[in-house]
Amino acid sequence: MSRTQRWIKKGLIFAAPGAPDWLHSHAALPVADRIGDLHRVYFSSRDKAGRAQVGYFEIKLNAADKILRLSATPVIALGPMGAFDDSGVTTSWIVNHQGKKYHYYSGWSLGVTVPFYFYVGLVLSEDGGESYQRVSCAPILERNVIDPYLTASPCVLVEDDLWRMWYVSGTGWEMKEGKPRHHYHIRYAESSDGIHWRREGRVCIDYKSRDEYAIARPCVIKENGLYKMWYSHRGERYRIGYAESADGIEWNRKDAQCGIDVSNSGWDSEMIAYPYVFEHEGRHYMLYNGDGYGRTGIGLAVRDSSC
Repeated sequence: MSRTQRWIKKGLIFAAPGAPDWLHSHAALPVADRIGDLHRVYFSSRDKAGRAQVGYFEIKLNAADKILRLSATPVIALGPMGAFDDSGVTTSWIVNHQGKKYHYYSGWSLGVTVPFYFYVGLVLSEDGGESYQRVSCAPILERNVIDPYLTASPCVLVEDDLWRMWYVSGTGWEMKEGKPRHHYHIRYAESSDGIHWRREGRVCIDYKSRDEYAIARPCVIKENGLYKMWYSHRGERYRIGYAESADGIEWNRKDAQCGIDVSNSGWDSEMIAYPYVFEHEGRHYMLYNGDGYGRTGIGLAVRDSSC
């Protein structure tokens, strides 16, 4: 039987500096990639027009508040005019496989009847993450009969020759207080190459009540034969949730065992969201966002090994 976790917060480690323009505001959806003895943390920042692009900073985990390098320009910039990602790109997940980095992201475009659309895109790097090239100007997870509204925020693990993805899927929109409000939860897909995906509509994390309308940004690890997932879920404001699975498909929500919540005051006192959990030298760390969907920056927590 699993026990309640306890995450020890280490504090805010990065916030958007405000300049240059692509770093005007927000540092959202952090993803860590180990580069030698450093960790490169990819994140999404917004320009003055509110368009997100992806850059990174580098840290050592034992002194995570000291930024050793900050990318001068975005490593994933806006897509071409008219493409699915011409109005924003937000980072999601990195897979290191056979000398290449597969960087999955969400591409944003603006709507008319609804404010936005987003879909899963993919860029590849063969130079250690210094540069990335799109595999296509089109998304790799477009709308179809399985996912008719939107797809986003994939988490991908490779097990033997099977690529496994947990991703956000839209289930519809509704008018709420005179404005369109999205609904999305977490589904599952498989692939043999990380690019072409088979979808059957398998729902992994579903709404637990009528008040819950957004379940976002899954992060899955496999520990001692058990799949563990952290994610964001919201009614009024985002909180971090937690679930477990024996096979990665059928999941049990155990949000009460998550072990991390908003602080009493400060940068993460209203919202806590977009967790990214990773292991380093026998310890588990979590990068996450606080208030304003990343407006206040990125924090770090470490799991209490006694729990």
